Amino acid sequence: MPLMPTIAGIDSSTQSCKVVVCDADSGAVLAEGRAAHPDGTEADPQLWWTALGAAGRGLLDDVDAVAVAGQQHGMVALDGDGGVVRPALLWNDTRSSGSARELVEELGGPAAWAEAVGSVPVASFTVTKLRWLARHEPASADRVRSVVLPHDWLTWRLGGGVGQATTDRGDASGTGYWSPAQGSYRHDLLELALGRRVDLPRVADPAEVVGRTSAGAVLGAGTGDNMGAALGLGAEPGDVVVSLGTSGTVFAVTEAPAADATGLVAGFADATGRFLPLVCTLNAARVLTATADLLGTDLAGLDRLALSAEPGAGGLVLLPYLDGERTPDLPDATGSLHGMTRASMTATNVARAAVEGMLCGLADGLQALVDQGVQVQRALLVGGAARSAAVRAIAPAVLGAPVVVPEPAEYVALGAARQAAWALRGGATPPAWAGPLAAGRAEGGDQVSDDDAEQGRAVRESYARWRHFVHHL
Repeated sequence: MPLMPTIAGIDSSTQSCKVVVCDADSGAVLAEGRAAHPDGTEADPQLWWTALGAAGRGLLDDVDAVAVAGQQHGMVALDGDGGVVRPALLWNDTRSSGSARELVEELGGPAAWAEAVGSVPVASFTVTKLRWLARHEPASADRVRSVVLPHDWLTWRLGGGVGQATTDRGDASGTGYWSPAQGSYRHDLLELALGRRVDLPRVADPAEVVGRTSAGAVLGAGTGDNMGAALGLGAEPGDVVVSLGTSGTVFAVTEAPAADATGLVAGFADATGRFLPLVCTLNAARVLTATADLLGTDLAGLDRLALSAEPGAGGLVLLPYLDGERTPDLPDATGSLHGMTRASMTATNVARAAVEGMLCGLADGLQALVDQGVQVQRALLVGGAARSAAVRAIAPAVLGAPVVVPEPAEYVALGAARQAAWALRGGATPPAWAGPLAAGRAEGGDQVSDDDAEQGRAVRESYARWRHFVHHL
């Protein structure tokens, strides 16, 4: 009997590299590997390549196709020989916040950027990092001949590191110089940031074969991590994905592009030819680990404490800006605890305030999507913090929507694997694997109860009052 075709999906994230090998026909996971990335907000891309080699050792030699989903926005600047000019600035590096403000003003304000590329750039976006490079490291900027994103660079290396790099619509839409609505680069915006034009990756079609690995496997175009997660989950219009990892993201698959002049919603493209409006916060799962450390417990202990407190945490409100914040755009902010009294300052209330504060930031993101016309039927809760019993219990009320928690899985890597299978098989749509959502667990039923809805509104209103105060200090 002929061997069944197998494919591999790679998730090169901020913290680690994950590889999943799947059956191309069913999507069933056959093997997995993982290797850590160094901590920090900049990184030598060679370390990603080393981690990919470690995570994929013994897994990538015999697959029929492979694709990479990588952390968005990271600036990989290359010289004329394809060498890395300086360590890549990652999405969570906020040193370009001043550059972002300059660029927004120079083009004519937020509305001009939303019209041009669907998003108003903040420090995360590649375009702002290029302006920072030009201003602060002009000698390095002068050496740059091309700029790629983390997933582009890894795909290029898997294909032998020769010829022009490729990217996809999804990851290109996070640069700040590619328009999802027009489907083309805005070279003038790149030039505005860097002071001159440089080479950019070719934007491949979603199911395109962009090369082959040294082992002969078909190489898919790859995509950004959020686009990979949507593809891995099988998200469709009406689903809003709430991802709780290092960052917190709220995004939805839509048929039309978004252009939010407020800058809250980034008007990204997805990995299938549709669109992926998205709101990102810098602070998610690590808010819980930091609070657990503060209280001298672990995450299970934090869950027990939080679930012992009443909704609203006795009036305590945590603004969880522990690493600055992207949404709202407060790169220099710090976290703060408000409403402290002798009665409210208990371990149980602090734990509850941490969970509610993290979720309130994401509830703001969900509302921003609704304001852009996104229809919300249910929220899909994924990521490391979705394993928290307190998060799962509190989320429906705070988010104001029914919550489904799919079984834990490496959805970004699975999305890359599904794209690899699509490149291998061809066709107009991705392969119809059995989706994880049917097996997901609904939290609190198919509707949010009136009592929970009222409690959620009260929590969000209290959070909004303190957020407004801090925002205007």
